[in-house]
Amino acid sequence: MSKKNKEIALQDETKIDESQIFERVAHIIEMRKLRAGVYANREVTLMYWEVGYYANSVVLDGSRAAYGKRIVTTLSSQLVAKYGKTFDINNLRRMMRFAERFSDFEIVATLSPQLTWSHFVDILPLKTEEARFYYANEVAQRMALKICDAR
Repeated sequence: MSKKNKEIALQDETKIDESQIFERVAHIIEMRKLRAGVYANREVTLMYWEVGYYANSVVLDGSRAAYGKRIVTTLSSQLVAKYGKTFDINNLRRMMRFAERFSDFEIVATLSPQLTWSHFVDILPLKTEEARFYYANEVAQRMALKICDAR
């Protein structure tokens, strides 16, 4: 770029209103924070599903069910010692129920960017699969509207 072109570019930049610069940068920050939150939530939810799925399919599989409670309690204690209270026995059981009630990973992967773990926890007690999916779709639509409003 020639010296003359640099001068023109600098002059054009100084014509931008400083408040517009701030607004644009603030928008970039807010959108990236929102996306980071959605991504983090998705990964945490998928992690909880995988933990629950593994515990259900391997730890409590078939003949091991008789002493499964002891195994789950021991696993929970070990996880709490390493990762904190998130993996206490109640939450570990919720993760197992989550993987049981939402047995299709693809469905969880589709819903997890829109629903938080708390949403899934609220859905778990619902008796029928139809009720769980109805509630999940309703919440997902409301969350999508919130995200659109934020943009």
